Amino acid sequence: MIYSENILICIAIPLLIALVFTKRSTRRFIISFILGMLVCLIAAYISGFIKVVLDASHDDIAVFYSPLIEEILKLLPLLFYMFIFYPHDNEIFIMALGLCLGFATFENCCYILSAGASSMAYVLIRGMAVGVMHLVCILLLVLGLCSARFFKVFTLASVIGSLSLSVTFHGLYNLLVSNQGISSYLGYFLPLVTAGLLYIPYRKLTGNRSEE
Repeated sequence: MIYSENILICIAIPLLIALVFTKRSTRRFIISFILGMLVCLIAAYISGFIKVVLDASHDDIAVFYSPLIEEILKLLPLLFYMFIFYPHDNEIFIMALGLCLGFATFENCCYILSAGASSMAYVLIRGMAVGVMHLVCILLLVLGLCSARFFKVFTLASVIGSLSLSVTFHGLYNLLVSNQGISSYLGYFLPLVTAGLLYIPYRKLTGNRSEE
């Protein structure tokens, strides 16, 4: 048994102290990274609660509930940031990347501490498949939101549509890797391939803006 809250505190404390010595985009990234870890912990609480209440199996939670819960919880701080601070696209991407990397890092740390890291194959899957999957999900979400804002169609429908892309990809990955065999191997490679494809629209959307 591990204590996820203690792990979060251990990682977050030096990051919080580092905020004193950073500025602007670096500080924004660190804050969003810490927020991503908090989101991961809250998502785990909610998924665990649903699992107990519905007496659902681990696969049912992973395929039907966790993608929706996790992506909604990632979306909420992004929307808050967009509506309160009116950031540029590059600033949104910095926050989104910090959010998903904090989420993926904390999740991987908890899983590895729980299951062990003796198998290099398991470690690579956690990093290159699961970790990149969270990156792809947030990219799909932010690309949708920023595109809607660019074309001045930023409405509830566009937000739900962007969220649907993220949830669908997350659920598809979890479904593919839920059983051993060819489907699981397809699932492991899917995030890497999709991340490569998303680089093109990402560059087109942010290429005209310079980073801080």
